Amino acid sequence: MPDILGFIPARGGSKGIPQKNLFPVMGKPLLQYTLEAAAASRHLTRRMLSSEDWEIRDFAARHGADTRYLRPAELATDEATTIDTMLHALEWLENRDELPDIVVLLQPTSPLRTHQHIDAAIEQFLNSGSGSLVSVHPMNEHPWKCLNVSESGWQFLARPPENVTRRQEYSNDFYTINGALYIATPQFIRDTQGFVTENETDLFFMPPAAGVDIDELPDIFQTEAHLKTALAG
Repeated sequence: MPDILGFIPARGGSKGIPQKNLFPVMGKPLLQYTLEAAAASRHLTRRMLSSEDWEIRDFAARHGADTRYLRPAELATDEATTIDTMLHALEWLENRDELPDIVVLLQPTSPLRTHQHIDAAIEQFLNSGSGSLVSVHPMNEHPWKCLNVSESGWQFLARPPENVTRRQEYSNDFYTINGALYIATPQFIRDTQGFVTENETDLFFMPPAAGVDIDELPDIFQTEAHLKTALAG
């Protein structure tokens, strides 16, 4: 079995929701959902946190994550990208002879992504022969109803066929990358400077509810509604 690292980026700052990664969702800090899903995975061999925030690091350590890596302050700003952080962490790991065979990026903003999703995605990746995999779900706003607006006018994001007016007639082949799961080899990440390459990256299909991505407070309310429905069922 390859060495598969669950990489959890959780910086302290956030514009939309203050201290978002520790913000309570159904009475539990947002980050805890991802920590628990990673811990329950059958295929992850390691779980590593990336944060500059000592409160987050302490919380993650109490839930079994490796918190030795301290994210540099310059990689914890709004301008810093996840891939910049990932590349820095890979170098840190390589310097310690701890570079994994596979990296699974688990963003805490996807609390409804379960350990079942993680394991199913890893299994698909291992069988795919691809250098990377990304999770997607059907688009909530269909492109046939979306407009690209500019100073010169507007046009459909994707032009619908003639005489298609009912939602039931819409094509279902439009998906969005939901951010819940990214899987790749360190070599792929370094070569492409990312996780996704068009027509090369394998796609892992998820239902929209499981792919919810928390950015603003309304996303919290949506997530809690899904969790309450699941508990009631």
